Amino acid sequence: MKSDLLIVGTGALATLFAARLSAAGVGITMLGSWRDGLEALRSTGARLDDWDGQAVQATSNASDCRGTNLALVLVKSWQTERSASQLGECLAEDGLAVTLQNGLGNDVILSRALGDKRVSCGVTTLGATLLAPGLVRSAGDGMITLMADSRLAGLSQMLALAEFAVSLTEKMEPAIWGKLTINAAINPLTALLRLRNGGLLVNAPACDLMGELAGETAKVSEACGVILPFSDPKKEVENVARRTADNISSMLQDVLRGAPTEVDAINGAVVRLGEQKGVPSPINRVIYSLVKALSVNDKL
Repeated sequence: MKSDLLIVGTGALATLFAARLSAAGVGITMLGSWRDGLEALRSTGARLDDWDGQAVQATSNASDCRGTNLALVLVKSWQTERSASQLGECLAEDGLAVTLQNGLGNDVILSRALGDKRVSCGVTTLGATLLAPGLVRSAGDGMITLMADSRLAGLSQMLALAEFAVSLTEKMEPAIWGKLTINAAINPLTALLRLRNGGLLVNAPACDLMGELAGETAKVSEACGVILPFSDPKKEVENVARRTADNISSMLQDVLRGAPTEVDAINGAVVRLGEQKGVPSPINRVIYSLVKALSVNDKL
């Protein structure tokens, strides 16, 4: 299965990218393990709720993708280890895997399997809601931030064809930590309270917690030597919740369908790095523990 771009993943964001890129004429292969998703993608294509399905190739077998030159990694953070192993089998020696995943540490996992030279890390603020296997609804426009690297010129061109907003940066850490600050503040609270993003703004205790989570994460970021791309974390997270008011966060989507969440790579990462740097993050720790407890509570 030779194509212009391999998308690793078959969930909401992977399907969104596949649908828009395919509609722009980019040849897409999707590599995943979700049987229902793969079957839907093969039979009806990658679908947005207001678009016809866009034809893609879909497989669960990494050997089908041998010789891949460019891969976009869009799986959940807890699936990165498996995806790294699959890419080790199919990525060309001079190929490149680009992760746009949530949380911290995905690029490290990929680099262990593929080597630093074959991995690049980016950030996206795009969101999508999975309506059914192979079918998503866009949660609004967002930015894709990539490294200013000549090896990513082809990917940038593909994304531009699909009318994605793309920015380039010489330093990725501020963008990564900026997104982590937003995700750590919004996602777990929406999952725990079963609220859309905007619901946090009209719930005073939730709004206070959201600001405190953002503030804690910003302090850990500073201790790690990273300056966030915004000066007021509380104000920024409230602005994001307002702009994405109708969005069902990815963590809430995971909880609602009984799937594992990415809380380990988000709030868990904040707690771990805070401990390493001597920066307390007690609210992140409590929220992290509560989200982890959901999988037990939901079974009672």
